[in-house]
Amino acid sequence: MKTLEQILAQKLLQIRAIKLQPANPFTWASGWKSPIYCDNRKTLSYPALRNFIKLELCRAIAEKYPDVEAIAGVATGAIAQGAMVAEELHLPFVYVRATPKDHGLENLIEGDLKPGAKVVVIEDLISTGGSSLKAVEAIRNAGCHVLGMAAIFTYGFPLAENQFKDAKVELTTLCNYDTVLDEALKTDYIDESEIKTLQAWRKAPDKWNKE
Repeated sequence: MKTLEQILAQKLLQIRAIKLQPANPFTWASGWKSPIYCDNRKTLSYPALRNFIKLELCRAIAEKYPDVEAIAGVATGAIAQGAMVAEELHLPFVYVRATPKDHGLENLIEGDLKPGAKVVVIEDLISTGGSSLKAVEAIRNAGCHVLGMAAIFTYGFPLAENQFKDAKVELTTLCNYDTVLDEALKTDYIDESEIKTLQAWRKAPDKWNKE
C-alpha cells in the first residue's frame, strides 16, 4: 500500500506541479540554480487534488493540534489552501504578508487574529524556511501561540531543519523531496544516472550548478 507521501508525490509529478530537469536547471528568485521547480499553486486548478490536499492538511492538524483556534496562511502561496482548511475545520482564518502593506492600515497580518489564540500556520512549500518563519514571528509578535506549521511539500534542506529547530516550530509536511525522487524514478520521469545529481543539489543548493 502506498503512503500519503508517495500518493501525493505521484499526483504532483503527474500535473507537473513538480518539474525535474537536472540537465536544464531552473533559476530561482534567490539566484540559485536548481534541477527542480515546485509550484503548488497549480494544484488549485485540479478540484480532486485540491480537495485531497485540503483534507490531508486538516487530518494532520486534527491529529497533532486538536486545540487549534485559528489558521494562518503564508502569503501568497498558502492563502487559498489555508482558507480552505480553515473553512473545513470551521475556524477563523488570517494570512501573513511577506512585508507590511505600504498604505492604509499597513497590516502585516490580514484578518482578525485574537491575542492569545492557538494558531497553526499553513505553508505551500518549505525551502530555506526563512519566509515561513517570518510569518511565525509575526504571529507570535501579535501575542498568539503557534502550535506548529503544516505544509504541502519540503525540500528537506538541512538549513531549514535547523532554522525550524532553533525557532522551536514543529513542522508537518505531506510530501518531501526524497519521496518525489523515488516516485520519479519508478515512473521513468528520471533515470538512475540523474539521482546523484539531484541528491548533490539538495546537500548544497547554493553552491550547485549543472557543471
